[in-house]
Amino acid sequence: MIRKYLQKIYLALIFILLYAPIVTLIVLSFNQSKTRAKWGGFTLKWYKELLKNEQIMSAFYTTLIIAFISAAIATVIGTAAAIAIQGMKQKWKTMYMGLTNIPMMNAEIVMGVSLMLLFIAFHMTLGFGTILIAHITFNIPYVILSVLPKLKQTNRYTYEAALDLGASPVKAFFKVVFPDIVPGVLSGFMLAFTMSLDDFVITHFTKGPGIDTLSTKIYTEVRKGIKPEIYALSTIMFVTVLVLLLLINYSPKEEEETVVRKKKVRKPSRVKKILIQRVVPVAICIVFIGGGFYYAKENDVMNGEKLVVYNWGEYIDPEVLTMFEEETGIDIVYEEFETNEILYPKISSGAIAYDVICPSDYMIQRMIENDLLSEINFDNIPNLKNIGKQYLEQSRQFDPENKYSVPYCWGTVGILYNKMMVDEPVDSWSILWDPKYKDNILMQDSVRDAFGVTLKYLGYSLNSIDLDELTEAKNLLIEQKPLVQAYVIDQVRDKMIGNEAALGVIYSGEAIYTQKENPNLEYVIPKEGSNIWIDSWVIPKNAEHKENAEKFINFLCRPDIALMNFEYITYSTPNEAARELIEDESIRNSEIAFPDLSKYDNLETFQYLGTEADQVYGNLWNKVKSS
Repeated sequence: MIRKYLQKIYLALIFILLYAPIVTLIVLSFNQSKTRAKWGGFTLKWYKELLKNEQIMSAFYTTLIIAFISAAIATVIGTAAAIAIQGMKQKWKTMYMGLTNIPMMNAEIVMGVSLMLLFIAFHMTLGFGTILIAHITFNIPYVILSVLPKLKQTNRYTYEAALDLGASPVKAFFKVVFPDIVPGVLSGFMLAFTMSLDDFVITHFTKGPGIDTLSTKIYTEVRKGIKPEIYALSTIMFVTVLVLLLLINYSPKEEEETVVRKKKVRKPSRVKKILIQRVVPVAICIVFIGGGFYYAKENDVMNGEKLVVYNWGEYIDPEVLTMFEEETGIDIVYEEFETNEILYPKISSGAIAYDVICPSDYMIQRMIENDLLSEINFDNIPNLKNIGKQYLEQSRQFDPENKYSVPYCWGTVGILYNKMMVDEPVDSWSILWDPKYKDNILMQDSVRDAFGVTLKYLGYSLNSIDLDELTEAKNLLIEQKPLVQAYVIDQVRDKMIGNEAALGVIYSGEAIYTQKENPNLEYVIPKEGSNIWIDSWVIPKNAEHKENAEKFINFLCRPDIALMNFEYITYSTPNEAARELIEDESIRNSEIAFPDLSKYDNLETFQYLGTEADQVYGNLWNKVKSS
């Protein structure tokens, strides 16, 4: 008796561990409040918002299309391959089955990177086509493994008898062999469809701009912070799969005696036959074709005039993009990146033709040195006159002749602290090593920023390449690590607003936003000096719509547009005409947004230090993170 109870308790614990997170997610999808910490009442708002989100719905449609087409093609190829393998001698069959198993045994990241490198080697532009090819490739082995067992059960002599009776090989195959292997073929198709539907890693490495599946879209959204719409989407996906499983596995129980008595098999009615064989397939085709045209129109896939933009996350007012499209008739394909180090490989590979990108100062210098940027025709950018001369002068540190870049945003790196949690003056980087703030310190998860802070604290240049100085900085970061609550990027903003930490290294633009949300937060540039940075718009050498890119840059330099972006992202604008339009005097004269640079003589701009130095920094940073 006790054993039975223990078994039930154990089973209950297993189910709780498996389904408690899913139940939590479902509950949150109906929560009126955006925060996970409190219940704001029941609502269907997030489901409505999900259906209005064209990007997510487009990703959903793309996911279905890729899964369906790749599974269908893989099924045809895989079935043909299985037939060929079945007809081989044993040693060849063993060898080919071994080769077939390799893609399934390999880690997905290996296959994803390999396929990406292959596409680059053949100068293929990453996009829908490369995702489709990649999905077909990794689906084929699953189809082969599903079809082969059924082929082994077929009678070869029946096929040969059909040939002897005058049937052609094709007719004999479809009349004799194919009916026997249909279950394996369908099983292979469903397995391929499921694998394609669920894939993230391979898709991530082989996709191009403007193309997203549900997995890559959700990943992009989650990096910016989990939105309630994602809860709603995940709930719908879970419930759909659950219903399908219940329908597939449910069959009415009948007593064995009743089953034995049933000698006659009832034939399906004519209505049911027409419904299953004609109406359902036609309805599916209409949904796919109609959805294709709808989302092609919504996403302007069929329009030739377009612009492919690659920018930081949450780094432009979405309304600005809409206004540009309406005013120019040029459709924008918009993608976001998280760090300069993610941006660079995509540009240097040439596999993706972005038209305009927004890297930081030192990365622009690196791209210029590696001949990856196109000179801008400033005759097409008359609004450049609104950019302050001091910012153009500062840009010469990474773009010596101002030929390749137009400043977009600028700022400093400093310490954001909570006045209710820090009861002493903050004017030095040293406070980030104070043991009394253990588990209350947030550091930037960026090699150059983390080392930049430490090098300035030690009195060195943040562009140091001296191994002794870098080693000293590494040791100091390792010493600090037990005090650090988390290494973050964008999350520092939300954590500081929510009083989850006392101190955080942050960009000045983020500090402006956090102070609006939490008046207890204060920003300071430490006395040892810091980084002053500029993010600028540049045009890659392989851009396909260079004139459209220049129209876009000119549009962003318009005072009213620059003001919209400043108010949205709160990072300092180099557009002096836009600054004059700021109505709030406290913001217009803010020491955080627009500090008097003449007061500081120890602010530096990051420079590109070369491949060797990058490797040294990277190796030292890995030692810090792994310590």
